[in-house]
Amino acid sequence: MIRAMVHRVREVFIYLFLAVFYKATGTVKPYWRPGSSLSPDNDRAYCLSWRLGVETNNVRAWRTVPSECKEYIENYMTRGQYYRDLNFITNQISRYADEIALSNDGMDAWILDIDDTCISNIIYYRGKRYGCDPYDPLGFKAWAMKGECPAIPFMLGLFDRLVQSGFKVILLTGRDEETLGQATTNNLHSQGFIGYERLIFRTTAYKGQKAVTFKSEIRKQLVEEGYRIWGNVGDQWSDLQGEFTGNRTFKLPNPMYFVP
Repeated sequence: MIRAMVHRVREVFIYLFLAVFYKATGTVKPYWRPGSSLSPDNDRAYCLSWRLGVETNNVRAWRTVPSECKEYIENYMTRGQYYRDLNFITNQISRYADEIALSNDGMDAWILDIDDTCISNIIYYRGKRYGCDPYDPLGFKAWAMKGECPAIPFMLGLFDRLVQSGFKVILLTGRDEETLGQATTNNLHSQGFIGYERLIFRTTAYKGQKAVTFKSEIRKQLVEEGYRIWGNVGDQWSDLQGEFTGNRTFKLPNPMYFVP
């Protein structure tokens, strides 16, 4: 008991010493807020923290990327780190998928989102200052109608691996079936996404619903049909939340926009 008390007193002494030291040396800097006149290094530090908050779903319902973070997000998306993160995450997904013992009934399923999960919209968002500009529904529709979204290489590789392993891959997107169905289907096929079980769009029955509500209902229907959802992959938290989310969910990075 005496030994424990001595250990506790020592811990308190060390804590007080460090607190006095940091205060005396000025090591601890005040919290920085956007708009303060500090160095570009502090801009980057703030933007890194902002992106972490976004990816961990601690920053929610945000409408645009902070203007001071435009260069940081552009560099993240285009200079390698985004693709390194995707590579790391898809490797984790593959390791998990390899551990699953498939049944013989053909009902072992994976769900993949489409936009910025299977195919990329970076080219479009470059013109929107990587998310610093407000969401433009007509502009995005015009872009999606072109059917020019490139495949995300690591996800295409994962898709092929899942299909070849015997999983039933279901592509689930919030894109409108009536206006974007054919263009999206052609886009996916041209980029190599062939062999999926189903491609499910948002129909008029789900028009106006939040993504969480719409995707939860679709997943519920799949489970009721007998599918076992082993994995669910998306770039938005709304892809992965709600009901019937699957055995495991995997969040891909996307600091350019938020879908509620």
